[in-house]
Amino acid sequence: PAISNGQAANTPNVTINNNNGTGTGTGTNGLSTVIPVRPVGGVAIDAQGILENVQTDDLGKLAKLRAEALEKVPAGLNVFTDSRKVSLRRLEAAIEQSTKSGKSLPDDIRYLAGLQQIHYVFVYPEQKDIILVGPGEGWKVDARGNMVGITTGKPVLLLDDLLVALRTAHAAAQGGISCSIDPTAEGMARFQKFMSDKQPNKNNIQQVVAGIADALGMQQITVEGVPASSHFAQVLVAADYRMKRLGMNLDKPPVGVKLPSYLQMVPASSSVVSTPRWWMEPKYDPILRDKEGLAWELCGASVQTLTAEDLFNATGQRQNTGKANPMAKKWAENMTNQFAALSVAEPIFGELRNCMELAIVGALIVKERLPDKAGYSLPVLMTSEDLRPAEFNPPKNVPSQTSVLPKGQRYIISASGGVAINSWIIADKTQQSDSIALIRAKAALSDDTKWWWN
Repeated sequence: PAISNGQAANTPNVTINNNNGTGTGTGTNGLSTVIPVRPVGGVAIDAQGILENVQTDDLGKLAKLRAEALEKVPAGLNVFTDSRKVSLRRLEAAIEQSTKSGKSLPDDIRYLAGLQQIHYVFVYPEQKDIILVGPGEGWKVDARGNMVGITTGKPVLLLDDLLVALRTAHAAAQGGISCSIDPTAEGMARFQKFMSDKQPNKNNIQQVVAGIADALGMQQITVEGVPASSHFAQVLVAADYRMKRLGMNLDKPPVGVKLPSYLQMVPASSSVVSTPRWWMEPKYDPILRDKEGLAWELCGASVQTLTAEDLFNATGQRQNTGKANPMAKKWAENMTNQFAALSVAEPIFGELRNCMELAIVGALIVKERLPDKAGYSLPVLMTSEDLRPAEFNPPKNVPSQTSVLPKGQRYIISASGGVAINSWIIADKTQQSDSIALIRAKAALSDDTKWWWN
């Protein structure tokens, strides 16, 4: 039989806690400004930092609450466009106006005018502004409580995640942004001893499955580059968790996504212990820029899944081989090829892609000193204490789980993995383009005072 331990991962507590009951989160955001965020990936985290799946009924109730609290989408935002523009200077003014009035931020600000991706970043020194441009439309709450586009089903970008991306951009230069769910050395040592003492057969397989989970015990969750208490971090870990559960046959792929589990792909063979490591990374083509560095285009945005095989010594210490198990590599390639469909059918993966893109945009803005070029420092988004990202219980541990499929005498242990966002490396790869300056000229600020326009 094939035996796996899938790491159960995380998200924040479900707490309806802001001024008008339209969001979730336990954090305060200064004055009356509360940015609503929501449980991600269908998982929850308790006060001790232990992760667990959220029950389907609870997700349904949460979706109903959010739908009832949702404000009417302004008419101009409801229509899909591949070129929605958001002025960061005017967005800051709109945020300050809401803060001074003592009201919670309206939905259009919370969801960044329905932006679903960022294709361009334009600087206008004469306007003292930076503008983000990308596809956008109106938003709705899906059956599981996710905020998605009304026609595409793609998750919308969140102001909360933009704040984290901008405010951690300097720190990300030192080692990127990452999360990882890993067994402890003590747990792996107990597992190895258990497997050496126990000879599984068809009569004791369920006992062995339970014994493996018990031996491995709690696994560690590590988040670096962003606050572990942030919604941004919750997305990284929840997406990692869902990826592992798909690979180890603990969750079935959504309808329309052709992604058999890793366990289903493994052929029956002689007894062997496999410890594949999977992680997701952003993959982009070089960023295009104009000669003056005032126009930037993000190209070829995608997310790839990579793999390598881990070995563990007698004391449970990991030794990364740097080599990929052929079948684990095949599953990673399938995951990469199916990611676009998966990011709509399972929105946590779409949220992951959004966070990756915001991290890259944040790195680009800071690395290229775009606020200096614009003559405007983005004081609200970058540093204001009156506007702070919501905070949740940071994820710390997750219990090991087991899964069994009839595969001869092969044992597969899902050991580790995660998400890695090397935002500065991507922001550093640029190519000059003459055509992008013309696109920037056409996207200039409108005459009215709106902070967004199509």
